[in-house]
Amino acid sequence: LFAKFDQIKEYIFLLAIGWCLGIAELAQALGLSLEIGAFIAGVTLATNPIARYIAESLKPLRDFFLIIFFFALGAGYDINMLGGVLAPAIALAAAGVLLKPLIFKVLLRREKEKERLAGEIGVRLGQISEFSLLIAVVATSTDLISERSASLIQTATILSFIVSSYWIVMYYPTPIAVSEKLRRD
Repeated sequence: LFAKFDQIKEYIFLLAIGWCLGIAELAQALGLSLEIGAFIAGVTLATNPIARYIAESLKPLRDFFLIIFFFALGAGYDINMLGGVLAPAIALAAAGVLLKPLIFKVLLRREKEKERLAGEIGVRLGQISEFSLLIAVVATSTDLISERSASLIQTATILSFIVSSYWIVMYYPTPIAVSEKLRRD
């Protein structure tokens, strides 16, 4: 289908959006969540030869919906639970931020990556994934986990975002690096 319309860029854009929404609805009709359907649709698009163009053309929409997603999570966060989950959340975030980079570094070194690059990749992948936020929200809405558990996951994830972002901005090349010599796009 994408090959038929790949000459007209606007059609590709609309077809990609329609594909994602259609697969999400199909997944829900089959008893899965909309999120899982959207994920499957994204994976199928990623295997398409024009995936790069689709990703570039959908970037403004992706950024917009990411902002909405994180805003909705923040707006739904119960600050009253923070006191009860802060200590375990700090421990969980610390474990994620310290262990994940180390594990990635060791595994990448075993695959013959350079020491410095393996370490940098480990740090960049060292936060708890935002996908865990999505899983926590879905699990809470279906009563698989308690509100307190969801709050623990959310707090640990947010803490890992803060720590790993600070670590990257201070010590690795990025467009918003603190050091001028590390500032790169």
